[in-house]
Amino acid sequence: MLVRGGFHMEGRRYLKRIADRLLQERLRSSGAVLIEGPKWCGKTATATRASKSQLFMQDPDMTVSYLSAADTKPSLLLKGETPRLLDEWQSAPVLWDAVRFMVDQRGKPGQFILTGSAVPKDDAVQHTGTGRISRLMMRPMSLFESLESNGSVSLKSLFDGHIDVEAVSDLSIEGIASALVRGGWPASIGDDESIALRHAVDYVEAIINADISRVDGVEKNPARVRALMRSYARNIATTATMRTIRDDIALGDADASISEKTISQYLVALDRIFVTEDLPAWNPALRSKTAIRSSVKRHFVDPSIATAVMRLTPFRLLEHFEYFGFLFESLCTRDLRIYADAIDGQVFHYRDASGLESDTVVCLNDGRWAPIEVKLGARAIEEAAEHLLELKAKVDTGKMNEPSFLMILTGGKFAYRRKDGVLVVPIGSLKD
Repeated sequence: MLVRGGFHMEGRRYLKRIADRLLQERLRSSGAVLIEGPKWCGKTATATRASKSQLFMQDPDMTVSYLSAADTKPSLLLKGETPRLLDEWQSAPVLWDAVRFMVDQRGKPGQFILTGSAVPKDDAVQHTGTGRISRLMMRPMSLFESLESNGSVSLKSLFDGHIDVEAVSDLSIEGIASALVRGGWPASIGDDESIALRHAVDYVEAIINADISRVDGVEKNPARVRALMRSYARNIATTATMRTIRDDIALGDADASISEKTISQYLVALDRIFVTEDLPAWNPALRSKTAIRSSVKRHFVDPSIATAVMRLTPFRLLEHFEYFGFLFESLCTRDLRIYADAIDGQVFHYRDASGLESDTVVCLNDGRWAPIEVKLGARAIEEAAEHLLELKAKVDTGKMNEPSFLMILTGGKFAYRRKDGVLVVPIGSLKD
């Protein structure tokens, strides 16, 4: 059984999520846990399995009653066996403060699970919930969760010093293209390819025509939203500025004029519904005074959003290999973020004024770090290794740790350690 949008979908096997373990850990330490993330990513299914009673705010038979209760006496909605799930709680923002208050009253961990696919406006809640409500970000499924990576190389093990990797990936370039265009949406895993691809398109159309306006109650022009998302797709995995995006829209969608101010407003809305998830810049201590670029890298929360808005099929993606490379980087960024969350880490990118860059840098909260270059094909591996070694030499290890490892994440078949110590690992063999 799988749950989507608060309703049960019979006949589907639940695939284990990395978030399952993280949720249990947080329930043992916090009074409540908020699971955030895009709709359709599996939040409700994961939360339902961990809960003992449920309240689905978007149940059409009960929505009016629930909203009325929230307006008059929100504590009524909190009654039930714990952990109690409040699904899509942001439909009644008053529930946030009600949960915070009830957690204080009960003084016990594991009381509530809240799920939300949109961030309420700043003035919708009175308190942050700090110390009472733990936050858990949930994304669409990684390749390991969808059973397309065999998981023979563990990111945690690499950080723990086990870097003599040897593994073989079963995932072909064609398989990567299919997984990328399909996306990590649980409802699409195992479906016929044409149906799975349709899910991603439906997701994008819902964003454009409804979700982005519903999040703040401000009507957005669908043509402009579509043009913006198409530009984001064309500039995926780059540090494109607002001006670049505006100029790109003007060239690529001549009928959709849009100002930088409007672009900014629309991007805030897309961020609030977890459609975009830009990658922040890493700012390490360097031996030299080289200036570090602070621009974010543009990403959707799942690369299938880019291919859906561009109406690309796996076959067409294979015909445009350069663009495939950018999307592959975005796919790897998605998976690395999921794996990093599992080991108490975050993902950044690095670029300095000299042009030296690392596509991703995984940083653990205990100070350990590792730069990771992403290369779809084998031709660029040598250059990528040189860049990683150069970055290692630039970092001031008197002020920071030595990197735990240097890695090139590929679309290839074999995992191995090069003579220079750089690891080459297929995305089809990686896990948390």
